[in-house]
Amino acid sequence: MKKIFLIFALFATTLIAHAQMVNPTTWTFDSKQNGNEVELIFTASIEDGWHLYDTYLPEGGPIATSFIFADSTLFEFVGEIQKNPQPVIHFDETFKMDVGYFSNNVVITQKIKLANSASVKIDGYVEFMSCNDETCTPPEEAEFSFSFNQNATTSANIDKNDSGIPATASGSGQSLWLFILISALAGFAAILTPCVFPMIPMTVSFFMRDSDDKGKSIRTGIFFGFSIVLIFTLLGALFSFGVFGPNVGSILSTHWIPNLLFFILFLVFAVSFFGAFEILLPSSFVNKTDAKADKGGMIGAFFMALTTVIVSFSCTGPFIGALIIKAVQDGGMRPMLGMFIFGLAFATPFTLLAIFPSALNKLPKSGAWLNSIKVVFAFVLLAFGLKFLSNIDQVYGFGILNREIYLAIWIVVFGLLGMYFLGKIKFSHDSDLPFIGVGRLFLSIITFTFVMYLFTGLFGAPLASVSALIPPASSHSFVSSQSGGNVLRNPAAELCGPAKYADKLHLPLGLPGYFDLEQGLACAKEQNKPVFLVFKGHACSNCKKMENTVWTDPEVQKMLAEKYIVVALYTDDRTRLTENEWVTSAIDGKVKKTMGKINLDLQISKYETNSIPFHVIIQPDGSESKMGVTFKSDEFRAFLEKGLE
Repeated sequence: MKKIFLIFALFATTLIAHAQMVNPTTWTFDSKQNGNEVELIFTASIEDGWHLYDTYLPEGGPIATSFIFADSTLFEFVGEIQKNPQPVIHFDETFKMDVGYFSNNVVITQKIKLANSASVKIDGYVEFMSCNDETCTPPEEAEFSFSFNQNATTSANIDKNDSGIPATASGSGQSLWLFILISALAGFAAILTPCVFPMIPMTVSFFMRDSDDKGKSIRTGIFFGFSIVLIFTLLGALFSFGVFGPNVGSILSTHWIPNLLFFILFLVFAVSFFGAFEILLPSSFVNKTDAKADKGGMIGAFFMALTTVIVSFSCTGPFIGALIIKAVQDGGMRPMLGMFIFGLAFATPFTLLAIFPSALNKLPKSGAWLNSIKVVFAFVLLAFGLKFLSNIDQVYGFGILNREIYLAIWIVVFGLLGMYFLGKIKFSHDSDLPFIGVGRLFLSIITFTFVMYLFTGLFGAPLASVSALIPPASSHSFVSSQSGGNVLRNPAAELCGPAKYADKLHLPLGLPGYFDLEQGLACAKEQNKPVFLVFKGHACSNCKKMENTVWTDPEVQKMLAEKYIVVALYTDDRTRLTENEWVTSAIDGKVKKTMGKINLDLQISKYETNSIPFHVIIQPDGSESKMGVTFKSDEFRAFLEKGLE
């Protein structure tokens, strides 16, 4: 096959590097003391093919290596930073500027003078990022700690990623067959998540190509499904053999780099489907990998499978995370077995979709019809790709792509799609449309009806059917629920005092509540109410869907507003807390410094799951009842009612 998607290889390589938490640069720390004068010595060891950026870079360039001290009043700097060797100056094609970087090894020395001869401890961290010719790691932090005037110096080593493996729980009591059943159900359930379905257009379009040979199409489709199973199984194997912890799915769902790459991936495909260009591999690469047509087809199918798995992490993360944590706790080869069963269930529908397009060429006038399908897919990809930008905006609290702007873009995109169905928009590769068929007419009616439905969201309607895909309605001054809605105009009046972090965090539907567990527990004790604790995320699709389908029930709203003290803990929030709020993890012994990492560590250590949303009712006597995700109002209402008994 001569047309394989180049973009797959680029993004897949980058994301796999992040998914495996690559740390090409490791740090060691040492010091030399002469009286009150001290040399702080920072040594970076860099893997072959990678480089570390200099400590001084031009504005607008990549992230420079920097040293941040917790308390710089304990000393004063003496002279400039010394580097051995000096950085190599190189023109960076990405940033279009000259930047300095180090390769292999570098020793960075900073002289300081201690304030006095008393015992002192100097803490801080190095912020840095590593790159090679194809990809960069996310910005990382390596903590250091030096002690002086105590007859010893303390060395520190790199603080790698904060994703640790929970301590193994004994006596799970779960049979192997029940574990297999849960793994299979999780795989099938993941298909129903809102950001897996948008992968269907890419799958169908990919296997529409070169599908004249039905036998070849079936073989390629089966290999595509096999590749999905293989990738998930290898992922489980990495956990079985302890390569990395259980939070990689959360990282892919919330970190700005993978989300930005996902958005670019969807955007590139959309522009390609509109007919702007054809995504091809260079002929040199094709000649090496496509000596035989079947071989090339298999390679293309594998990269398609790889992209499907990676992009789906944005929604399958909770399924995979919960499954991996349980498997790791039970030990042995269960992570690998669980991911094999999960992958088998997940791949089955995609495999059928991969095989099915070969029959589409048998339809009359398939060329024009298939081209129209590609254009429709392009509009859909353009709309769904926006979700990844929204994830970045919500997790990092930029407040740029709010609900109104997001909906306005969707209204325009789907409005243009409706006009395309009516033949009012025509692309260069479209066939002539002498008249509008009944099918196109009904599709345009459905599309414009959806546009009008979206339009109501600009005025506060909850848009429950698409709530998992759009930003929350926290910025609206009123909430229209499926029952007619009730308005909580002064939620702070129901609290014991101002809620911490309320300047950037908000509960849905105008509900009063807290974003700090200790503060919520104190208020619950004061008012003699149970606590309704929810672990959630800015980028959590199921969280938003529950809030706009289940929480909008009038009785649920009334109980949450009047009978409970609501506490929402965001597990993906990147707000860096003050030092006195940092928490040392009981799981891995590492210091958690951001709100999200602290909340996630609490959830994993106390409740042995990182799946969100996760709900806990805490009674005044300390007893607890728990519930995961549900979209059944009566089930959720019964859960709350039982908590009030």
